[in-house]
Amino acid sequence: MGKGFRGTVMDYPDFDANSDAETLYNAMKGIGSDKETILDLITSRSNAQRQEIAAAYKSLYGKDLIGDLKYELTGKFERLIVCLMRPPAYHDAKEIKDAIKGAGTNEKCLIEILASRTSEQIHDMKAAYKDAYDRDMEEDVIGDTSGHFKKMLVVLLQGTRDESGVVNADLVEEDARELYAAGEEQWGTDEATFIMLLGNRSVTHLRMVFDEYQKLTEKSIEESIKSELSGDFERLMLAVVQCIRSVPMFFAKRLYKSMKGLGTADNTLIRIMISRSELDMLDIRECFRLQYEKSLYSMIKDDTSGEYKRTLLHLCGGDDDLAGEFFPEAAQIAYKMWEISAMTKVQLRGTIRPAADFDPASDAKALRKAMKGFGTDEDAIIDIVTQRSNEQRQQIRQAFKSNLGRDLMADLKSELSKNLCRLIMGLMMTPAEFDSRMMKKAMEGAGTDEHALIEVLVTRSNQEIQAMNEAFQEAYHKSLEDAISSDTSGHFCQLLVSLVQGAREEGPADNERAMVDAQELGDACNADSDDMEMKFMSILCTRSFPHLRKVFQEFVKCTNKDIEQIIKKEMSGDFKNACYAIVRSVKNQPSYLADRLYKAMKVLFEGLGTDDRALIRIMVSRCEVDLFNIRKEFKDTYEASLHDFIQGDTSGDYRKALLLLCGGED
Repeated sequence: MGKGFRGTVMDYPDFDANSDAETLYNAMKGIGSDKETILDLITSRSNAQRQEIAAAYKSLYGKDLIGDLKYELTGKFERLIVCLMRPPAYHDAKEIKDAIKGAGTNEKCLIEILASRTSEQIHDMKAAYKDAYDRDMEEDVIGDTSGHFKKMLVVLLQGTRDESGVVNADLVEEDARELYAAGEEQWGTDEATFIMLLGNRSVTHLRMVFDEYQKLTEKSIEESIKSELSGDFERLMLAVVQCIRSVPMFFAKRLYKSMKGLGTADNTLIRIMISRSELDMLDIRECFRLQYEKSLYSMIKDDTSGEYKRTLLHLCGGDDDLAGEFFPEAAQIAYKMWEISAMTKVQLRGTIRPAADFDPASDAKALRKAMKGFGTDEDAIIDIVTQRSNEQRQQIRQAFKSNLGRDLMADLKSELSKNLCRLIMGLMMTPAEFDSRMMKKAMEGAGTDEHALIEVLVTRSNQEIQAMNEAFQEAYHKSLEDAISSDTSGHFCQLLVSLVQGAREEGPADNERAMVDAQELGDACNADSDDMEMKFMSILCTRSFPHLRKVFQEFVKCTNKDIEQIIKKEMSGDFKNACYAIVRSVKNQPSYLADRLYKAMKVLFEGLGTDDRALIRIMVSRCEVDLFNIRKEFKDTYEASLHDFIQGDTSGDYRKALLLLCGGED
């Protein structure tokens, strides 16, 4: 990616293999071992120097250093130190061997290694595998995998990718059209074309092909792969594309996922920290900071413990200032990320569609029957309400009143209870009624749910906000603006009032104006906090989303910083949260909402219960808009399906209704 040395571990000056071997021997002599000395020494020597130490150890003491380390150390710390002692090719070979031995296959490990290694690294790894196990790696991989996944792995194992850096300009457009013809343009997918092009063309060439593909289809190649391919083959091809775009960003995302959520994927964490420590760990750290607004160092520190943690932190090499300037390579990635976001036209998909052969009178009668007499048939209510569009539900409400002379909402409220009642009632309201109800709930009582206010106002269109204002006035005889003004204060109040006008500009980006806006935001970063917040509010609350994408892209160019990091570092409180939510929504709104869903449910695992109000609010409001996209983002980010999270986090009829809205397991 960049030029020059970008690792965190390098040759130790004044190196003396015999002296180091003696130090390690003394650290392991007698009862117990000096773990601090062992980790300090091994993490401060390059891999080549470690091999010299191992040879010196055998010459001086007639013993195998790795064998002694295995005997003296335990657990994850032992695994990490022993892996550091292996030559890189032999380490990769062992990881591949471990991935395919036994009853199951670790496809994620195969994908990570084979998608990210250079041709030279792959040839060295295959030779090491043959030397260590007297077996052919390709034959073993073939015997343990199948289908198009196997075919692509075999292509990558050849180590024949063009690494000359030469681009055939005539082929760029042709390859982009071939990929389009192989997928989006036809019914079904020609996987062989994807395999041939993505497995052999040079990195430089493919980056240009991806740009051309995006111009041609208004979709990123990643979006097409997600829609055209599936399973391990989809995951492998996405990994190849990510590595073509940026190997450090690929590893930053893998590291984040290894530590995010319940437990730590220690094998992944160890493998990456070791394999990249002498190659591009500095770039990975920068990409991590760019993507997640926190340093890799701090996440390792929070997620691990003991000597294992200290060893990993040595390999990481330092804690990055959150809002520091980018290295040039990371700035280029940040700029490119905003460019891709601006160019991509995402097709939003809900999970609830209008029911076929719809009969509102029949549904109204069935609902009355489910609530009549002793007991309530919750299953019948759930099946009807969750499998009709909102427009159809409004017709059912009207038919219930016209044909039966009863208020459906009142009957449901009296028959259902707790979260199921809240969910079903939310689904039976119009979107504007529901949004106004959510805003009222966020402001009533002793405390204010600022996150709910932010989420609703940031993710709704002008038309939705205006309809919500009307519904709020009708239901509560008070304007939503007045309610917000009396319940919040300061710049946060002003920001919400600006959003509640529903007057955000619409239309495409104005490139010339975007450069001016970016410069004004950059200049505001050097002003006092009040002036900075007012300038950010004036631009973030009024410009169209397509325009803001261009503004944030130009902001990277004129400041060498990312807008998200500036907001997190320089702002505070609810105003910061609101600005951050706007930026997240501009970049990728389904991703922002997936994160909100994750936070609504992950609190259960921290002993605090589920934020059911947030869960209901998002599931109800997005099920006909973009819940399918939210599901995909949830799976990509947390490596667990939204369906599985709901399954494990809720119960009974409430869970059944949520799962029907979710619409699938992914």
